Amino acid sequence: MIVRDAVLDLDTPTGPMRCYAYSPHDPHRPSATYPGLVLYAEIFQQTPPIRRLAIQLAGRGFVVLVPEVFHEHEPPGTVLGYDDAGKDRGNHLKYATRLSTFDDDAGVALAALRALPGCNGRLGVVGVCLGGHLAFRAALRPEVCAVACFYPTDLHSATLGEGKHDDSLARCGEIRGELMLVWGRQDPHIPVEGRLTVLRALEAAGVHYTWHEFNAEHAFLRDEGSRYDPAVAEFCFALATDLFRRAL
Repeated sequence: MIVRDAVLDLDTPTGPMRCYAYSPHDPHRPSATYPGLVLYAEIFQQTPPIRRLAIQLAGRGFVVLVPEVFHEHEPPGTVLGYDDAGKDRGNHLKYATRLSTFDDDAGVALAALRALPGCNGRLGVVGVCLGGHLAFRAALRPEVCAVACFYPTDLHSATLGEGKHDDSLARCGEIRGELMLVWGRQDPHIPVEGRLTVLRALEAAGVHYTWHEFNAEHAFLRDEGSRYDPAVAEFCFALATDLFRRAL
């Protein structure tokens, strides 16, 4: 399986949203179609590690769409650095963006993904860090059949978006697809009490989910930097691939 990529600019209520599409291509089955995944990035948007993750997923037989979630505030193609300036800007923007904008964008991205020629209409979502929370929030939509959330930030504290007040966890009972949550036990952004807050909410709502914790730090999936754990990342990638192959 090889991967073809394309750039899309989608219309949203808050302006054009740059997205990156990655589609599997089998020369022996050129008309084959595949399930679709929206991949939500960290607060830095589509960095090289996110692009590599998208290509890896596409190479396993999924059409992948990576949206720029800060399109309302930054020009198309903006990538924030893995440095203090990039972290400060990304953290500012995730609280400056309205929840309604995140939700509207999710609907636009999922509709565009479903309409891509290589997509068979079965939809899932995957995300890391901020993207993990956005993936969780996208799972509230009925068309989403499976979701993989890697160390979703602000979920336990309900502080995503403008005003730092979201209802993502409170609405978890609306999730109809299969949910996978993956955590690092040494992640300072999501302490054990925070993880337990999420767990209790899922249990109370009867959500269909799996739960995975590893001795790893925040951003252990990112294949750059001192927190990258290749063995755990490989195992988690296999978990996500299995989920999407089963559910989609």
